[in-house]
Amino acid sequence: LSSLLSQSLLQLKLWNKYRVSNIPSLIFIDASTGKVVCRNGLLVIRDDPEGLEFPWGPKPFSEVVAGPLLRNNGQTLDSNALEGSHVGVYFSAHWCPPCRSLTRVLVESYRKIKEAGQKFEILFVSADRSEDSFKQYFSEMPWVAVPYADEARRSRLNRLYGIQGIPTLIVLDPKGEVITRQGRGGGVNDIECREFPWHPKPVLELTDSNAVQLNEGPCLVLFVDSEDDGESEAAKQLIQPIAEKIIAKYKAKEEEAPLLFFVAGEDDMTDSLRDYTNLPEAAPLLTILDMSARAKYVMDVEEITPEIVEAFVSDFLADKLKPEPI
Repeated sequence: LSSLLSQSLLQLKLWNKYRVSNIPSLIFIDASTGKVVCRNGLLVIRDDPEGLEFPWGPKPFSEVVAGPLLRNNGQTLDSNALEGSHVGVYFSAHWCPPCRSLTRVLVESYRKIKEAGQKFEILFVSADRSEDSFKQYFSEMPWVAVPYADEARRSRLNRLYGIQGIPTLIVLDPKGEVITRQGRGGGVNDIECREFPWHPKPVLELTDSNAVQLNEGPCLVLFVDSEDDGESEAAKQLIQPIAEKIIAKYKAKEEEAPLLFFVAGEDDMTDSLRDYTNLPEAAPLLTILDMSARAKYVMDVEEITPEIVEAFVSDFLADKLKPEPI
């Protein structure tokens, strides 16, 4: 029994470490450093069955995207036209209702950002099931796209960013480095685009648009009583130094932080999350939720202090907490 428990804990740690949200999933790592070489190993096997591109390490965006791009009026331009601009790499498809909803929002955001004089382009990478669907969907978009027929380049872009679901908007800086993988949330929550290019925040307020991130790995969620206007902001300020320290520690190791950090008020989204995870109605309530492992860790105390949060996070990262099933 002890051996089985240890094996289960090891499997859980691996799922969390590599942010696995669906299966089958194949991830290649460099055994000497432990760093991820490629997250979308299944696409590698499909695209390069003979291993000609081995060891399948990440390449610069400019190299992967190189080639002609399309506008919806049929004009073409070379990918080097993206140089010097922020770029949103938009993985989407017409058959996906959330994609169509996001596209309508992004069209307005794109125009506002361009009208403000910022150098910004969106690159549509289609997951449509036919060229006719691609053309119909792309006709609604004022930006550029990888030609649908260029399946190899579309697949390489999916591999480069380890895309596991759509819609996904990856925002790049003018050098081609990733600013955020959560451009979707920025576009929806920042309607006036005042915070563009949407650098990630250490602590997020849980909303309908960013709740999808709860499926990306373990998340610390502090539930508060939102009837007090200052409660959510105070909770963010309490958690932020701890979140920043964790993020900086793992960034120095060139690794993703093992936790995302949220504050949840009282609304329909929070009620649904509490019901789904079978959490008590208490507020404040400090939790770590791991949806992929269907596990939760709960600390129900009268007062949440920085010391309590830091100890809770530290014990979680050291595997000292006992999970409860979701």
